Amino acid sequence: MVLIDTLDDAIERVSQEIEQRLDLPPDLSTGSETKTEPTHAVQVTQPDGELTLQDQEQDQPPLSWKEAVALLDTIPGINQRAAEGILAEIGIDMSRFPTASHLASWAGMCPGSNESAGKRLSGKTRKGSPWLRQLLVEAAHAAAHSKNTYLAALYHRIKARGGGKLAMIAVGHAILVAIYHMLDRNVTYQELGGNYFDEHDRMAVEKRLVRRLEKLGYQVSLEPTTQVA
Repeated sequence: MVLIDTLDDAIERVSQEIEQRLDLPPDLSTGSETKTEPTHAVQVTQPDGELTLQDQEQDQPPLSWKEAVALLDTIPGINQRAAEGILAEIGIDMSRFPTASHLASWAGMCPGSNESAGKRLSGKTRKGSPWLRQLLVEAAHAAAHSKNTYLAALYHRIKARGGGKLAMIAVGHAILVAIYHMLDRNVTYQELGGNYFDEHDRMAVEKRLVRRLEKLGYQVSLEPTTQVA
C-alpha cells in the first residue's frame, strides 16, 4: 500500500507539472508554433487511412499547448493523457514535416507493402519513436473498440485482409495522419461514421452480399427503393 500511495503521489505531481506547462506559450526557440498564416477547415475522409481534404479559409490564431491537447482529445481512442504524450513527442508545429506521410514515416507507423504476385513479403514497419508508437497503438486499440466510428470500421476492414496486428498499425497510422492535419489547420476531428466504407464503396458491398446470398441458394434481384415506391 505504501508503494501504491507513493506512485499515486508521483503521478499527481507529474500531472500538476504537465498542467502548469500546458498553460505556457509554445517554445519559440524550438519552432513549436510560429505560423501566422490563415488556417483551413478540413473534412477528414480516409479511405484505408489516407486523407482527402476540402479546404475552407478561416483566420485563426496559433495553437497553444492546451488547445492542441483539446483538439487531439476529440479523436476516438485518445484521451487527455494520450494527447499530452503524443504532443510531447511530435510537438505542435507540423511545418517541420513536409507531409503527413513524412510524419508517419518518422514515427515508424508505415507498414511495409512489399508484394510479389499478390503475396505480401513484409509487413514490418520502420523503427521510429518507441514512446509515440506505443501511444498510437494504445489509441488504435481503444478506437478499434469504439462504436459506430470510422476508425473501428477501418480496423475491422484491415483485420479481415491482413490480420489484427497490421490493422492496429493501420489505425494508428490513420490517427497520426489525422493529427497532422488537425494541428496544421487547427480543426477538430470530423467523424465519418461506422458505415463510411459501405457508403464509399456501395457497389462492391452490393455485389459481395448478392454473391453470399446466391451461394446460400437464393436468386437475388436488386431494385432501388425509389423505383419500388
